[in-house]
Amino acid sequence: MTIDRRKFLQLTALGGGAVFASSLPGCASLAGPEGDDFYFVQLSDSHWGFEGPKVNPDARGTLPKAIAAVNALAEPPDFIVFTGDLTHTTDNPVERRKRLGEFRDIVSALQVKDVHFMPGEHDASLDQGKAWMEFFGPTHYTFDHKGVHFVALDNVSDPAARLGEEQLAWLAADLEKQPKDARIVVLTHRPLFDLAPQWDWATRDGAQAMEILMRRPNVTVFYGHIHQENHHMTGHIAHHSAKSLMFPLPAPMSQPKREPLPWDASQPYRGLGFRDIEAEDRGEKLTITELPVGKA
Repeated sequence: MTIDRRKFLQLTALGGGAVFASSLPGCASLAGPEGDDFYFVQLSDSHWGFEGPKVNPDARGTLPKAIAAVNALAEPPDFIVFTGDLTHTTDNPVERRKRLGEFRDIVSALQVKDVHFMPGEHDASLDQGKAWMEFFGPTHYTFDHKGVHFVALDNVSDPAARLGEEQLAWLAADLEKQPKDARIVVLTHRPLFDLAPQWDWATRDGAQAMEILMRRPNVTVFYGHIHQENHHMTGHIAHHSAKSLMFPLPAPMSQPKREPLPWDASQPYRGLGFRDIEAEDRGEKLTITELPVGKA
């Protein structure tokens, strides 16, 4: 694979660290019909408020480091999206709002001001998203960018891990307004397919959402929740998960319990990171580049 100027500049700006770039199946023709290239950054699962020295002794440092790394990109992204679990769960509603406020204040340092936020179950499931909406607004919404239609779904505010009939009807109605060949990117927290239901890595009515999405030829899904890269195809639709900014989790069903992987002092920040997603007017596949949170 040839690394173009943008990727070379990003490598230089980060000053080293492991970077993985690939063109992935299921991502064809994301660039808008106007032919405008663009790229955006996806960050996920920052779990602000988490404490666990054996899992991440730098728990209060990884989010600021990620913000600094994004700000250091040689070419700023068009926009940024956080795909859920901005904060770590707490039963205390006062503490929940405190963490959401602290997170909001930290990410205000981002130099790119077009930032889209989505809740995770840690943010929203205990109060059906009430506190989250006080800080960040609607839990599901759409936006358009250079000919691409983005749909942010909420499969976390319902503690039963459902989108619900109302949101499914909203999704179907929204897509009906789009051209048949529209480029569509779906953003979720949980996967929409059954990756590991025993570990809560599924959406209970995700199959209904996929039935709606399968009617469209150009759909790609980006999600978080599982704290690692995973690439899956549902027919012609690709699903790509993002790494966490706080701690990695084991491969699906690879061990008896879903427990965070321990911190490796010899390889700090291993398994943590964020990504940029580049859409180019080449009629080919988009490029996903994995970027590190901090330097080893």
